[in-house]
Amino acid sequence: MSDTGTPNRARRGRGGRAARQALAKSEVIPIVPYITRKIPYYEVLDEDGLQLIEKNAEIILSEIGIEFRGDEEALQLWRDAGADVQGELVKFPVGLCRKLIQDSAPRQFTQHARNPERNIEVGGKNTVFVPAYGSPFVYDMDKGRRYATIEDFTNFVKLAYLSPSLHHSGGTICEPVDLPVNKRHFDMLYTHIKYSDKPFMGSVTAPERAQDSVDMCAILFGDDFIDPKTDQPKTCLISLINANSPMTFDDTMLGAAKVYARNNQACIITPFILAGAMSPVTVAGTAAQSLAEALAGMAFVQLVNAGAPVVMGSFASSISMQSGAPTFGTPEPALVLYIMAALARRLGVPFRSGGGFCGSKLPDAQAANEAANTLLPTALAGVNFALHTAGWQEGGLVMGYEKFVMDTDLAGMMAKMMAGVDLSENGQALDAIREVGPGNHFLGCAHTKANFKSAFYRSPLADNNSYEQWEADGSLTHEQRANALWKKMLENYQPPALDPATDQALLDYMQRRKASFPDSNIS
Repeated sequence: MSDTGTPNRARRGRGGRAARQALAKSEVIPIVPYITRKIPYYEVLDEDGLQLIEKNAEIILSEIGIEFRGDEEALQLWRDAGADVQGELVKFPVGLCRKLIQDSAPRQFTQHARNPERNIEVGGKNTVFVPAYGSPFVYDMDKGRRYATIEDFTNFVKLAYLSPSLHHSGGTICEPVDLPVNKRHFDMLYTHIKYSDKPFMGSVTAPERAQDSVDMCAILFGDDFIDPKTDQPKTCLISLINANSPMTFDDTMLGAAKVYARNNQACIITPFILAGAMSPVTVAGTAAQSLAEALAGMAFVQLVNAGAPVVMGSFASSISMQSGAPTFGTPEPALVLYIMAALARRLGVPFRSGGGFCGSKLPDAQAANEAANTLLPTALAGVNFALHTAGWQEGGLVMGYEKFVMDTDLAGMMAKMMAGVDLSENGQALDAIREVGPGNHFLGCAHTKANFKSAFYRSPLADNNSYEQWEADGSLTHEQRANALWKKMLENYQPPALDPATDQALLDYMQRRKASFPDSNIS
C-alpha cells in the first residue's frame, strides 16, 4: 500500500501471486447445478408483434405444411390426429400443434445426473450452460487444426466437468473420427459417464443408437432408472432433434425422437437455419418459420408419448450475402433469439438457443467479440438450455481448447449478471458506509474484509496487473494464458467415483453390442 492509501501494483511481486494461488487451491468450489435468473427478460417485440409471428407460423403450418420424410408411422400418427396428410407433406389445422403441446408437454422438467447434486431443472427461470456440439475438428495453439479423436473428446469432457460455469457434459463435444462411425456413440456415451458426473446428451444419428443411449442409462441408474410414481423411466438424457430446414423432418431424426419420447427422455426440437439460405433473409420471416417447424416437431413428440419432455429450440444464424458463408455474432440472429425466447414462454415450454458462436479460425479478438455478442443475448433473453456455450470455433467446424476456457470464463460472468442485485442488508452495505465515512477508503473496512472473496467476479484468464507486472510475468496474450489454463486443468483432473460393478456392466454391454455389428471389429 502506498502512502496515498492505494495499492502499489508495481511492487506486487511473485510472492503475492503465489499466496493468492495457494489460497485459490485451498478453496472448495461449491456445486451450482444450474442458474436461476433474478433479472428481467429482455423483450424486443410487444404483444402485437408476438401475435403476428404466431399467426404467420400457423399460416405456414396450415397452408404450406411440413414434410415428414421416410416415416410412415409418423404420417399415420398425424392422420389419426386430424392433420391433412398429402404424401409426406402434412398440413395442420390451425391450433392443432399448439394444443397438443400445451395439453401435455411439461413446462419444466428435471434431467437426472448420476450425481443427484448435479441434477438440472430445465425450464422456468433456469439457465443451463452446455459445451459446444458436433465439431469434426479440434484446435489448440500447440498442434493447430486437426481431426478430432476420442482423446480430444475425453479431454473436453474432463474440461467441462472441471468448469464450474458449465452445468452439463454435453453430447458430441467433438466427433472422434478415429473410431468407426457405427460404434463411436458407445465410446462417447461411456466417456461422459466415466469422466464426469454431470448430465449428458444421447446419440441421435440412428434410432438404434438412441436406444443404446437409453439402455446405457438404464445400466448406469440401475434400480433408480424407473420412477415409482409414474412407472416411466426418469429423464436422464436430453437429445438434439434437428429439423432439416426448411420445413422438413427426416427419418433419422424422427426415428431417434420416437425412441426418446417412448422412454420419457427429453427432445430438443431445433430448426437449424442459416437465414438467407434455409429461411427468408428477414428476422420476422425466420422467426415465423422457426416457430412453425418447432411446433410441428414438439407436437409430434406428444403424439408419440403425451407428457414426454420437449424443449423448443432455435438455431438461427445469418450468412454473408457476398460469399454465402455463415456469420456469427451479428445483430439479426440476436433479434431472432429474443423473439423465440418470448414465444417459448408464451407456449409454456423450455427454450434452447444461444451459445458462444464465432466464425473466427483462431481464439482471437474476433472469436471473443462474436462469442460475447451471442452469449449476452443468451443470458438476457432467458435461454433455458444454452447448447454451444463453450468451445465453438470456425463456424462450428472446430472445437477449440483455448476458446473453450475463454468461453467458460464468459459464461461465469453471465451467471454473475443473471444473479441480479443483492438487496439484503449486506448488499446495501450501509454499515460499511457508516464505518468509512467521508474522505476515507473502503479497502480495510470490516465489510470489505468479509466480502472480498465473492464481491466481484474473478476471471481465471484476464490480466489486470500493471504493465510492469504483466511484462515480468512473460507478456502473455489472452490466448496464451488460455493455453496454459486448459493444460493445467487437465493436469489436475481427478475423476468422479463410479461404482465398479456399474462400470463393468457398461463395458460388457458395449462389448456385446459392438460384437453384434457385421464387421465384428470391436475396437
